[in-house]
Amino acid sequence: MKKLTFLFIVLASSMFCYAENPQWLNFTNGNQVNAIVEEANTMWVGTVGGLVSIDKTTGDPTFYNRANSGLPSNHVYSVAIDGSGIKWIGTRYGLAKFDGTNWTVYNTTNSGLPDNEVHLIAIDGSGIKWIGTEDGFAKFDRTNWTVYNTTNSGLPSNYFWSIAIDESGTKWIGTDGGGLAKFDGTNWTVYNTNNSDLPDNDVWSIAIDASGNKWIGTSRGLAKFDGTNWPVYNPTNSGLPDNNVFSIAIDGSGIKWIGTRYGLAKFDGTNWIVYNTTNSGLPDNEVHLIAIDGSGNKWIGTEFGGLAAFNENGIPSNVK
Repeated sequence: MKKLTFLFIVLASSMFCYAENPQWLNFTNGNQVNAIVEEANTMWVGTVGGLVSIDKTTGDPTFYNRANSGLPSNHVYSVAIDGSGIKWIGTRYGLAKFDGTNWTVYNTTNSGLPDNEVHLIAIDGSGIKWIGTEDGFAKFDRTNWTVYNTTNSGLPSNYFWSIAIDESGTKWIGTDGGGLAKFDGTNWTVYNTNNSDLPDNDVWSIAIDASGNKWIGTSRGLAKFDGTNWPVYNPTNSGLPDNNVFSIAIDGSGIKWIGTRYGLAKFDGTNWIVYNTTNSGLPDNEVHLIAIDGSGNKWIGTEFGGLAAFNENGIPSNVK
């Protein structure tokens, strides 16, 4: 899904522009975006050219890469921020911890990290980091490392695309080819195409709504799992524009925002609206990431068009 072609550092200047529709704000010098996280008035964006922080008030970016920081690789796959404001950054060559001044890098030579390609990071309510790599899943409690893989746990695959943690602390893990894994801290349960109505075993995205329903993006459509039933949405039975569901975010009204290969879909439970390059300010149709900030702005990371912000009511004036 994520092409790791060489690109110059993205967002290489503070240039940005409003699309013809004032609901959209496009950051013009962007390319592939892999991660987006909000911290107060800052958006942290992980790209194939490094890490960028964007001040939402001024639009000013700050760039971090191997040349000017302790970042171990310019290929940033994932970013998470803990309760102390420390950034945890998954890269091609290890996991980086950044406290705003100092950098610490964890890799296979100095820690229990099972592999240096860190695809995803989630932090639970106790501050424990859950880290998905190309060769195993790791739990890091600030001191100890525990590694889960296909030989010592119920994991169906050692390669991971997505994770979500529900209100009870249960981890829902999307794997490459192995389906969806559920881990409650003791027991593992695996859902796949053989034992459930999951439409495909490549699980690229997971989001959990206020009712506890799991929304699961695969390469063969979007599934909703309520603990029993698996309704599946695809282009033949819904307004979903494409079967490849790379990202899912749920706003404060419960509306689902779905990133696909052929545009951004909005689903309110009944109606579908699709935004693409022909009918909106979306800069590229391949939507990899969606994050929704505290003001309801949707921050959209694309494959070739960089980063865009979108608000149906118009971009607020404090977002430049």
